Amino acid sequence: MSLHLFDTATRSMREFVPQVSGTASIYVCGATVQGVPHIGHVRSGLNFDVLRRWLGRDGSTVRLVRNVTDIDDKILAKAAENEAEWWEWAYRNERAFDDAYDALGCLPASYSPRATGHVTQMVELMERLIEKGHAYASEGDVYFSVTSFPEYGALSGQKLDEVHQGESAATGKRDARDFTLWKAAKPGEPSWPTPWGPGRPGWHLECSAMATAYLGGTFDIHGGGIDLIFPHHENEQAQSRAAGDGFARYWMHNAWVTMGGEKMAKSLGNTVSIPAMLERVRAPELRYYLVGPHYRSHIEYSPEALDESVSAYRRIESFLRRVVERTGAVGADGELSPAFVASMDDDMGTPGALAAIHKRLREGNTALEAGDDLGARAAAESVRAMTGVLGLDPLSPLWHDAAAGGAGRHALGVLVERLLEERSQARKDRDFARADALRDHLLLAGIAVEDTPDGPLWTLKDD
Repeated sequence: MSLHLFDTATRSMREFVPQVSGTASIYVCGATVQGVPHIGHVRSGLNFDVLRRWLGRDGSTVRLVRNVTDIDDKILAKAAENEAEWWEWAYRNERAFDDAYDALGCLPASYSPRATGHVTQMVELMERLIEKGHAYASEGDVYFSVTSFPEYGALSGQKLDEVHQGESAATGKRDARDFTLWKAAKPGEPSWPTPWGPGRPGWHLECSAMATAYLGGTFDIHGGGIDLIFPHHENEQAQSRAAGDGFARYWMHNAWVTMGGEKMAKSLGNTVSIPAMLERVRAPELRYYLVGPHYRSHIEYSPEALDESVSAYRRIESFLRRVVERTGAVGADGELSPAFVASMDDDMGTPGALAAIHKRLREGNTALEAGDDLGARAAAESVRAMTGVLGLDPLSPLWHDAAAGGAGRHALGVLVERLLEERSQARKDRDFARADALRDHLLLAGIAVEDTPDGPLWTLKDD
């Protein structure tokens, strides 16, 4: 089976065939940098990082552009509230997002363009739209005429009579359903010169200009959260195609992270920031939690669900440590199981992919228990290869500090694995007194041991 993706535009599964063989182009709507990132923000980045890794596993070139919206009403308001310059506030939070992406193992974007660096391209796009009769200037603003484009609503399924852009009232609009491409300058706000007067860009215009600037008039995949389907992505598609660009050939949207059934958002006061989360769990454990569910499924955040993901990740980590301790260094180029490949090719089915990993892990633990070192190594190499596709390989240098906790924890890990081996042998020999004594010894040292179907899992009590 080849890779099939759910395309929002056609509301169907479609085989992914890149526009240029051997090259995939992806544009992902990135952050509006009004504040520090929370787990709802970074889920999209993680989901499309996994897609990028899967597309590139065979050596294909993957160009992923993820923008930064660094000028916006919310940014201006937050900067003023915090008595900061708007550009200072935006850049501070842009760095916070970059730190979060890096901490959670996202491969660097091919490019991360800022909206403020692409005003020239925005002006050119507006000129094309005005020339074709799809946009008009009024009192220094520029608007897109929704009724001029018959395909409007095709992406989101919106009916034209029911369209509400969510914009404030404007006297210069010919139709209340028209949306803003350019906002006339206001006193005290940043502005850029245009043929229609100074001002700043509208949100929708920014992404069309940046996507086509780096990926061309037609590219493969446009991604983002489901909350962007309307009006943002609908308006992007309309203005781009009205100007004559083919724009995105596939549309992919990830679901929300929710709390109490509501979308995680700063305005609701229910956010969980990345820095706070990384005080509680290690970065690969948080990544496991966020990439484990299918990207189109909502994640209802709870500490209990997070803890389950932590335990699942640590079972993988513990197995690989045991194999390394028993047999030496383990490679990361093992076989991807057929079930793993089938799940990933079925619209990036990460739940099935993780199930395949844990099945191979159990086989590896069985081999360890039977003294089959070759079988255990083969399983470990396979587990490393599959977790690597998801950006979760515990033995990757990326996670060295997070997974091993530095040299001290590595040394501790070696000692604990030896004691677990002794305990396992004692149980095989039916020397239960010895096995219990070893367990008690570990407990006194502050190490909790849980016997699971995937093998013994140990953790420090203060982890």
